[in-house]
Amino acid sequence: MSFRYKYFNRDLSWLSFNHRVLEEAKDTTLPLYEQMTFLAIYSSNLDDFYRVRVAAYRNSAESDTSLEDVTNPAMVLSRINHTVSGQIKEMSEILKTQIAPRLLKHKVKLYLDEMPTDEKQLKFIKDYFFHEVIAYLQPVLLTKGTRTFLRDNRPYLALKMFAKNIRCKDRSKQHPTYALVKLPLKDPPYFNDLARFVELPSEGKMRYIMFLDDVIRINLNELFPGYDIVGEWSIKVSRDADLGIDELGDERLVEMIKQNIARRSTGLPSSFYHDRNIAHDLLKYLKNTFGFTDGEMVESGRYLNLHHLTQFPKELIKSETLKPIEQIKTKRLLNMKSMFDEMSKGDIVVHYPYQPFDYVIRLLNEAIVDPTVEEIKVTQYRVANNSAVVASLISAAKSGKKVTVFVELKARFDEMNNLEMSERMKEAGINIIYSIPGLKVHAKMMLIVKKEQGKSKGYAYLSTGNFNENTAKQYTDHGLFTCDTTTTDELKQVFSFLENRHKKPQLKKLLVTQINLKEKLTQLIDDEIKIAQEGGEARMILKMNGLQHRHLINKLYEASLAGVKIDLIVRGICCLVPDQAYSKNIRIIRIVDRFLEHGRVWLFRSRGENKMYLTSSDWLNRNMQRRIELAFPIDDQDIKQEIMDILDIQLNDNVKAREINANLDGLKPVISDGSMVVRAQENTYKMLLNKNR
Repeated sequence: MSFRYKYFNRDLSWLSFNHRVLEEAKDTTLPLYEQMTFLAIYSSNLDDFYRVRVAAYRNSAESDTSLEDVTNPAMVLSRINHTVSGQIKEMSEILKTQIAPRLLKHKVKLYLDEMPTDEKQLKFIKDYFFHEVIAYLQPVLLTKGTRTFLRDNRPYLALKMFAKNIRCKDRSKQHPTYALVKLPLKDPPYFNDLARFVELPSEGKMRYIMFLDDVIRINLNELFPGYDIVGEWSIKVSRDADLGIDELGDERLVEMIKQNIARRSTGLPSSFYHDRNIAHDLLKYLKNTFGFTDGEMVESGRYLNLHHLTQFPKELIKSETLKPIEQIKTKRLLNMKSMFDEMSKGDIVVHYPYQPFDYVIRLLNEAIVDPTVEEIKVTQYRVANNSAVVASLISAAKSGKKVTVFVELKARFDEMNNLEMSERMKEAGINIIYSIPGLKVHAKMMLIVKKEQGKSKGYAYLSTGNFNENTAKQYTDHGLFTCDTTTTDELKQVFSFLENRHKKPQLKKLLVTQINLKEKLTQLIDDEIKIAQEGGEARMILKMNGLQHRHLINKLYEASLAGVKIDLIVRGICCLVPDQAYSKNIRIIRIVDRFLEHGRVWLFRSRGENKMYLTSSDWLNRNMQRRIELAFPIDDQDIKQEIMDILDIQLNDNVKAREINANLDGLKPVISDGSMVVRAQENTYKMLLNKNR
């Protein structure tokens, strides 16, 4: 029987993930500030989505070209904007009906859609406006011939006014005047602007907080004394963030990044957000004046850029913040003398953020002082600010070690930080290799070469996450320390390939996109299909951040039809459609909790052998076609079992997991009477704590 396979749209699927983030902001079992953090994450995610993905749809629709896997970009763009408009309305309701009332219970009044009436507070607001705010404001009257530019992702107030000195009192016969006031909100690169939240004077235990937006709203008459203001509404523009530099390499890329970063803020509009209650005539005027199209219009609320909720003063309610977890020391490394010695005894795995990233820094610092270390090679994708990894690499170079760092300058929104870090390393004598034209190096790998007993020996660190000590406290990832000879020898070949791109590595153990990864994945799935057809137990557990690649999805459909049991743990984009005749053996869950689920794990039952790979790669088109990714096998049986235990906990999560259905809805598992409550991240932490006592 033949089937016509279905696929979810990539971006509508992503919106369902971001809605899941928004759902966490409704969870009143979380500390209040954690709820606010999820609102902020939702808002920030959405901004980036419009600056990248929606911009691509707009470009495709305007040029009448197809986008990957999309035949009608304009229609999908309309669905995206409709979906987002509903989600933004929901976000506003959460702020108004859940966050504000919880704040009030803690004697913190957040003014929303209302203004203070207390005379002392009103006087403070006026004084604050004149002393702190007005100098930042540049009001603009929108008259015929006026030229102004709406900055990227910067909220404005759009005003409708009538001149006071007109003799005719019948406003239906008057022509309104329109104006703009940019909100001077502190955001990169505008670090010298003002904080979003203003605390007002208070008496007793009650505290009062106001959006800076409303401080300006109250005082708008001071900016336009000759007008009667009849309404003001929030607007903003998101602009295309694509620098168009993917095909460049080496020094030319460096110069183009320096030139194009500034251009990002002046890119073509990808969306125009406007308060859903804005006056129709004002909206029409703005649309015509700035040339916005129907596909760029997004209905929103009174308060834009709610990622600023992370700036809300946390000292007001200290009991409503999450305490950092106490990271678990790896039992085997508690009393070690040397990371090199421990690695020589066998592989070591570390699970972030439950266990510390410090072991990576420890390994690098040992390499600095070890006279037998000859060379260090490492990839860098997203580098932490004031990175301890970079500091250690610089120290290694200054101590005479040969250090080579492959820096991916095309990591979107981290280009300048990566460039600045790479220039610091270059000044210290580190050999810096920049991006490959047309490809992003996303693999997470480090190789340290030592001279032992007259021979070179490699020590490797391979990970599912970046060399970033900050994100290692927020993202769940796995890192492997190994000196397995085959692994380190093949890793040398991979680094050589990145350096000169002439000789392809001959790989038997490691999997690398552009070389052997997709072919090996296909073979592993085919092996499970064959086992199922022979009547054996065939199963796959595949954890990743995104699943889009149609060839691989089709293989999963084929495996399901053959009887292979497939569990997918996909945090974000998932284009595979469950609950179909050809996907009846596939279950998809999504976990959104305190930490970002970031680790990628592939497990194939393989007649009880349980072949396992950890990897930097998702199954998105970009990973398979436009990135250098690395997947590495787990051979140590104890480590394999530990990761299988973590996967088992995640598959049984009945608190933060959601099962994806054919409508892209996330269904919460039902906790039946007497069944154990499983919250994957908490249970994983407890399991690792018990194992490492």
